[in-house]
Amino acid sequence: MRLVQVLIPEGTRASVVAALDQQGIDYAIFDEVGRGDFEAMVQFPVPPSGVESVLEELTTAGIREEAYTIVLPTETVVSERLAALTERFPGLRISRDELYARAQDLAPANSTFFAFLLLSTVIAATGLLLDSAATIIGAMVVAPLMGPAISASVGTILDDRDMAARGVRLQVVGLLAAIATAAVLGWLLQQTLLIPPGLDIRTIPQVAERTSPNFLSLFLALGSGIAGAISIMRGSGSTLVGVAIAVALVPPAATSGLGLAFGLPGVALAGAVLVVVNLLAINLSALILFYVAGFKPLDAGKYEGVRSSLVSRVTTIAVGIAVLCIVLGAVTVSTYQTQSYERQTQIILEQEFERANVEGVVLVSVSVDYTPVDLLIDEDPVVDVLVGIPRDLQAPPDLAQRFDDTLTEQLGRDVVVRVGFVEAQVSDGETPTIPLGSSPRITSRVGVALAPSAPAPSS
Repeated sequence: MRLVQVLIPEGTRASVVAALDQQGIDYAIFDEVGRGDFEAMVQFPVPPSGVESVLEELTTAGIREEAYTIVLPTETVVSERLAALTERFPGLRISRDELYARAQDLAPANSTFFAFLLLSTVIAATGLLLDSAATIIGAMVVAPLMGPAISASVGTILDDRDMAARGVRLQVVGLLAAIATAAVLGWLLQQTLLIPPGLDIRTIPQVAERTSPNFLSLFLALGSGIAGAISIMRGSGSTLVGVAIAVALVPPAATSGLGLAFGLPGVALAGAVLVVVNLLAINLSALILFYVAGFKPLDAGKYEGVRSSLVSRVTTIAVGIAVLCIVLGAVTVSTYQTQSYERQTQIILEQEFERANVEGVVLVSVSVDYTPVDLLIDEDPVVDVLVGIPRDLQAPPDLAQRFDDTLTEQLGRDVVVRVGFVEAQVSDGETPTIPLGSSPRITSRVGVALAPSAPAPSS
């Protein structure tokens, strides 16, 4: 519920009271003893969804723009007449004036914005290097990216070009600054003892997660933008939604910067692509939702112009997302294919060992080195097989080639197979089964001597 207070200009008291009576709104009027331009002040309760329509009626009744109008949120309104008022104005959408005020409040001063964003980037980059999801989430609480994202969309919808331009500018410049900050931090850390020499950040799970952007990342950004718009329109949960928006933007920006610092252009490019896709998706979803909710410019005469400008901007953003979706689609398909190949390889080799059924010979592990990048540049997958074999049994010299032929025939793709052997001692009793991917330490009735023989020839 909102409490609206309006100063009534001289000579318009009767028309204002008639407009309120026509709307069925309870009100109280107080004589104004301040400035001589106003004769009274009227205040009345109204649901959030009714503020905009009531104020439009009062404007028609003679309330000028220079008059003071205050809209206050109320904790509780106790009245038997409240039910009829709520039924008359259903819904939870706030007025465009209140939306405009909230968007202004969300966009902080430049110094505050960049201070919090750069601190958030430092924390996020540290969390990436530590592989700490908790640290990364903590960084998102600090990131102030929700304000510019929402103010850019609100400025576009309400035809405030200065607000829209500032929102876009803060997002673009801020994320570029975040990438630069992560790059500088990464370079400085490499000059200290805090980073092990030769660290490959691509092996860090939190970094790897942001170097293979797929369509799921797009859903995260779209959902964050919609949630941000809803939270502003209904005044709930904006802080938590801001975390979701920051999660979609700051960690990939920090990943891109670390890629530059460590001389990995692929990591830097993948992180940058994810940043751009998420940025466009957040702005697109917020724009569309504000438009669907029925928000119009503060000046009604500008509605048609704003609609054409909105269509143009939405089309541009959608085209940008569609182009980048080619990259997302390629990564999504290639990730599925490589993971499917790895699983099929493990199943085929497991079946080969079951059919052979050689006493004392066990399949210790199978690992497949095959990434989406390898698939895109047509590199052959590399399969490493570790076999446990008794000391008195001669290792087949052509085992790697036999595996190679089997995998090539069944999966239809050239492969490089490397086979390693460990000497295994198996006690009397049932031969144990070692799950794929486990270490070669065999408990219970099996011992493994970790003295690997020479790998078999590979194809």
